[in-house]
Amino acid sequence: MAQTHFWKTVAAAGLGVFLCLGGAQAEEAPDSGILQKIIKNQMTAFASGNAKAAFSFATNSLQQQFQTPEFFMEMVRQGYQPVYRPKSVTFGQSKMTKLGPTQEVYVTGPKGKNWLALYSFEKQDDGSWRISGCYLTKSDGISA
Repeated sequence: MAQTHFWKTVAAAGLGVFLCLGGAQAEEAPDSGILQKIIKNQMTAFASGNAKAAFSFATNSLQQQFQTPEFFMEMVRQGYQPVYRPKSVTFGQSKMTKLGPTQEVYVTGPKGKNWLALYSFEKQDDGSWRISGCYLTKSDGISA
């Protein structure tokens, strides 16, 4: 549990720095449909309990950090219930920052509360896009 809290804190701090840098990147952003498809596919893997598939949408650096699909899945189950078992999902804006694209996702969690999940993405050496982080915060605005 302490290790999960640690990784959640590290991820949140890293994404906070990432978002504060803002600005446009020279590299062209992927179509928001691509980002949304990646998120939907990972959520489908969470819903079906397929840790290996869910893990495959994370960047290589996150995979190295969490080491196994099972450890990754347990961290998400414990710390990210709204994206692990959402009742509903609505995609918001996507935008480019200095470090890469981000995608807003409004989710209603399993307990009926509204959340904003801000996903960050990183282009991999093979040219594919993968999820590099997810910052989760309560949302009083748009409901999913």
